[in-house]
Amino acid sequence: MEVSGVRDPSPTPDETTEPYRWRWLILVVMLVAEIMDLLDASIVNVAGPDLEKSLGAGSVGLQWVIGGYALTLGAGLVPGGRLGDRYGRRPMFLIGLAAFTASSLLCAVAPNIESLIAFRLIQGVAGAMLLPQGLGLLRENFSGPELTKVFAIFGPVLGLGGIVGPVLGGFLIEGDFFGLGWRSVFLVNLPIGIAALIVAAKSVPRKAGDRTKQVDMAGAALVVASSALLVLPLNQGQEDGWPLWTWLCMAASAIGFALFAVQQRRAAAAGREPLVNPVLLRKPAFTVGLGGIALFFGGLIGTQLVLTLYLQIGRHFTAGEAGLGNLPIAVGTAIGGAVSGAFLADKLGRKVLQIGPLVQLAGAAVLWFELDGLDAAPFSIWDITPGVAVAGVGAGMVIAALFSFILATVDDDEIGSASGVLSAVQAIGGSIGVALFGSVFFARARTGDFTAGFHRALIVQACLLTAFLAITFLLPKKGRPEEEQRSTTPEAPADGTGTQQQVTV
Repeated sequence: MEVSGVRDPSPTPDETTEPYRWRWLILVVMLVAEIMDLLDASIVNVAGPDLEKSLGAGSVGLQWVIGGYALTLGAGLVPGGRLGDRYGRRPMFLIGLAAFTASSLLCAVAPNIESLIAFRLIQGVAGAMLLPQGLGLLRENFSGPELTKVFAIFGPVLGLGGIVGPVLGGFLIEGDFFGLGWRSVFLVNLPIGIAALIVAAKSVPRKAGDRTKQVDMAGAALVVASSALLVLPLNQGQEDGWPLWTWLCMAASAIGFALFAVQQRRAAAAGREPLVNPVLLRKPAFTVGLGGIALFFGGLIGTQLVLTLYLQIGRHFTAGEAGLGNLPIAVGTAIGGAVSGAFLADKLGRKVLQIGPLVQLAGAAVLWFELDGLDAAPFSIWDITPGVAVAGVGAGMVIAALFSFILATVDDDEIGSASGVLSAVQAIGGSIGVALFGSVFFARARTGDFTAGFHRALIVQACLLTAFLAITFLLPKKGRPEEEQRSTTPEAPADGTGTQQQVTV
């Protein structure tokens, strides 16, 4: 998951440069790091009942375990890229990978839900240090046709990682290997992380950073605080009855984000390097696009969580069955993305972003009526597969094209900064979606009416999709070509976060 469009101090090697001998090992390590992140973002979704039995985790605790990781990851991606610029990508990648692996171990041995939440937050910070370095390292060591081949490998592998997460999590929990239960979903990172660390120490080349680069820690602190002030009341408000402090926190969050925009402009005016290029914040279409990213991914991640909760808590699916129950939406998303990316986005332009949410709404409507007829009948995942799969197709159509249309609102030298901001907003939006949809679902699930909880979540998703649909009319009619998004010119983003699009399915 990525800063202010400054000149990359390490341009991509030209064709006269001798290729680095270990470059393909770098690709392997980068893929492993990305897959570890994708797995950790989704693998915990099926651990809810086991966390409740083992640690006494309530609904709020579960929402923090899942959403807290995405929160610190998203808030830290942009400064994480800056740290790589300043101190070098190799040391930041190795530190991030070691910290991610160590925090996975801490999560696995957590004695209570409070410590597990804390370790998940730390794990998100480690991911934010680790992930932004990957694409920059690949650009430094690959060029021309080889770089094109690298990108062609990345997409399918990351897509597979997102699909495998819940299935693998369900398999590990249900298998209860060595009596570890849910702890195995974190322990699986240890051998992978240690092996990747050994290979990375050997293969990633040493290259000094640029100590003249600045890291805007004040801006980073504002983003973290503002995001937390929004997620905290959404997680806790329903359980506490929405007291005054929850509304004050959300108001403070809005003020915090406004202060961040002001602070970024002042930093740029004073000659310092802001976290986000203020020019981007003065582009109405880009700013609106940020809202669209948050709305879409908040709704997508939130409804996927509700689906898993409904299957496990409402329909008593085992962890393994719930993991497999996520496959219809994952397959639908893959189909929709393939069709959209292959030809629909190019042929229809912006209309693909409008057809996608309409297909999602149709899927949600089908799912609504499917759920209505199931209360008194034996339940099978096939009963809701049509609605879930159709919704997944619509989501995939949007996912494949959304970034390119928002990036079409910025200039060529702003792609790096814009991509990083989009990826960060995507992750934070997912965290907000977990908090919002979890609260909506559990409000009715506590009374035993799980179908009503799912229905309410579908209503919230319909509202978010309608707002997103309205926003799409303000985006450019054509998206930015993929080859431009992955440009290897010296003006490419120094943080290596240019096109990361991470989706939990």
